[in-house]
Amino acid sequence: MKFASIRVVTRNIDRLVEFYQTLCGIEAVRPADGFAELRFNGATLAISSEYLIELFNVGAAIAAKNQSAILEFEVEDVDTVFERMNAFGTTIVMPATSMPWGNRSLLLRDPDGNLVNLFSRPTH
Repeated sequence: MKFASIRVVTRNIDRLVEFYQTLCGIEAVRPADGFAELRFNGATLAISSEYLIELFNVGAAIAAKNQSAILEFEVEDVDTVFERMNAFGTTIVMPATSMPWGNRSLLLRDPDGNLVNLFSRPTH
């Protein structure tokens, strides 16, 4: 088995794609109307319009209702990402902070309210 992707369902795909492109610095691929992918080495962040779920799997996923998952990205410099996303107008849950275990971490919310953790590991 190979882990392939995480899919986030949204009512406003263009807004969410713009957010993640700004966050990650990766241009999204749009293989179909209402669907986009940000392809990383080893995994993909897929973004789907809620209407696609309604077409094929009504009620299976509801946009902007996540209260349990956290999308996590390892970055080289959390402070640089903090500055970029703060300028973008992102809701910051926890500013760039050094954690007791050594990571530097930043928590923010995407436009749909999904929690996103960005962290960098300590350099030794």
